[in-house]
Amino acid sequence: MEDFGNVKKHRILFTKKRNIILTLLFGFIITGILLALPTGYEDALIYQGTERATVTVLSVNNDNIITNGMVQSGEQRCELQVENGLFAGQTVSGVNFLSGSLAQDKIFSVGDKALAVISHNEDDITYVTMSDHFRLDKEFILLALFFALLVIFAGKNGLLSFFSFVITILSIWKILIPCYLNGMNPVWIGIGITIFLTLTIIFFVYGIDRRTLVASMGSLLGTATTCIMGITFTNLFSIHGAVMESAEGLLYSGYTSLNLTQIFMSSIFIGASGAMMDLSVDITSAVHEVVQKKPDIAWREAVGSGMNVGRAAMGTMTTTLLLSYSGGYVCQLMTFMAQGTPVDHILNYKYVAAEILNTIVGSFGLVTVAPITALVAGILLTRKEHARQVKLSLETKEAGTVSKEVS
Repeated sequence: MEDFGNVKKHRILFTKKRNIILTLLFGFIITGILLALPTGYEDALIYQGTERATVTVLSVNNDNIITNGMVQSGEQRCELQVENGLFAGQTVSGVNFLSGSLAQDKIFSVGDKALAVISHNEDDITYVTMSDHFRLDKEFILLALFFALLVIFAGKNGLLSFFSFVITILSIWKILIPCYLNGMNPVWIGIGITIFLTLTIIFFVYGIDRRTLVASMGSLLGTATTCIMGITFTNLFSIHGAVMESAEGLLYSGYTSLNLTQIFMSSIFIGASGAMMDLSVDITSAVHEVVQKKPDIAWREAVGSGMNVGRAAMGTMTTTLLLSYSGGYVCQLMTFMAQGTPVDHILNYKYVAAEILNTIVGSFGLVTVAPITALVAGILLTRKEHARQVKLSLETKEAGTVSKEVS
């Protein structure tokens, strides 16, 4: 009997290690494919005949800057040393254009590092435009700290979470955005990307396990609810996709055929899908723990436990969505209050209605996720545990019989 127990433990450990290896291998393969995948926009016309380089500011000339209160316009002239690229080591003159926008303009000082676009004709530099302060080194440090913290506190789960993070970024940049720019249907592309990311991210959480199926089903059904309601109420609210930031600039850049309204519709369920996954994983994990601690639990009781977890989580999740969507509009709300704008007018503005739509439709999806995930988890996970217990019992009896025969 003791040998049988050891064999059982070794089998479980082997299965866990195999699942971890397969999951990591899957992560490396997907990440590698996405990294190698071209967007089709790498050689955009605006950067043809130019060299992008990091430069160090040696001196500045602010004589051509016009200051009007807090607003500055004109141009700033800088002497620069090129740090990398074709012209590394050379000293060049660059210009920093100021448009009078506090949000977009930047002022350089001696010693600053910046990104610059160098226009050239073969080996002759014709013009140097300063783009912005160089921040990539600090961003990489921040990313490295984030990765280290994940691995230290969460181990292999932290590593897999980082894969999820990277794959999500690459999927949006390498697939979603190019497909939108190429005029493909934004709603269907958004649905496809959401399904892919949901299945991938939850797979990284659980690996090859029935919990992956449970959490994926709950999350995707909630996303489907958000998708249907988002499309319906975008039309009912008469909201045009131009309410999105930079949407009009995209049209003026030559992409007049884009369906901005459908892009806005897809942004509703894509934006809410993360919260859907979070809630479905929480409920699935809770039900799984209950079943593990009490293997003989009835599926109805397991469903009830999942619903209790879902009710508690929904109380904070809906508020999370509200804070997530409205956090960037604090200055706008301050402006409304300072101007004495009536609340009924505020709520009726198109861009405010768009945020209300995002928040409430996303919350509808969360309310749908909880009961569906609890029900599916209660049925599938208890059946799995029951089958495991029956199998274990049979194996134990067989091992006992063999031991008696040997004796």
